[in-house]
Amino acid sequence: MQKVIIVDDEQAGRSLIREYLEDYPDLIVMAEVNNGVDAVKEINRFKPDLVFLDIQMPGLTGFEVITRLDELPQIIFSTAYDKYALKAFEVHAVDYLLKPYTKDRFRVAVERLGKSNSQDALAPLTNTLLMESNHYPERVLVSSNKKLITVEVAQIAWIEAYGDYSKLHTPAGSFVSNYGISSLVDKLDPKLFLRVHRSAMVNLTAIKEVAKYGKSYEITVKSGEKVRVSRGYAEAVKNLIV
Repeated sequence: MQKVIIVDDEQAGRSLIREYLEDYPDLIVMAEVNNGVDAVKEINRFKPDLVFLDIQMPGLTGFEVITRLDELPQIIFSTAYDKYALKAFEVHAVDYLLKPYTKDRFRVAVERLGKSNSQDALAPLTNTLLMESNHYPERVLVSSNKKLITVEVAQIAWIEAYGDYSKLHTPAGSFVSNYGISSLVDKLDPKLFLRVHRSAMVNLTAIKEVAKYGKSYEITVKSGEKVRVSRGYAEAVKNLIV
């Protein structure tokens, strides 16, 4: 059994998907919603395997919806606006249904489910939407137990370099981001995060104490983990001490 949510601002669009899904007893509809705000709530609530997602909707667009999800499900976009087709395929959704579509075209989309991992494929667009907005991101996309989830930036206590990637340490555990630490330095709010080492940065609100360590410092975050400050970044940490 796979859990399904239908998101479309038109009743006719939702009804058509329900009708076509009658041929697929393993695909169980958990909810139907008609706007982007409720879509986020219901997808985060049910954590479905598959979402039929309209793009132009009241509240939030389909692309905005995916940036607010706790977990990325498989996505089949459906819309009457073909100008969005290129963008949808750039994110490698399972498929893209351009209204009006036939039952045969719907079948092709469903049959692609087992041949595509759209959770991984959605990552590039989701990362772009999260990280390249006009403000500092409130959430970041990370890997967790073979899933892609989002983590609130405010919950990140500190970040360390992890090869070409970064490891984000939070009260809920540690997660790997596809972004390197230098990229995160550029993208995260400098009023919240301070780089203290070539391979580490800390959330200023997560600092428990700062101790002198030779000619530099050592920071203890609230979890008890210790982060070494290199000499090159010691002056910036010294400025925090009053």
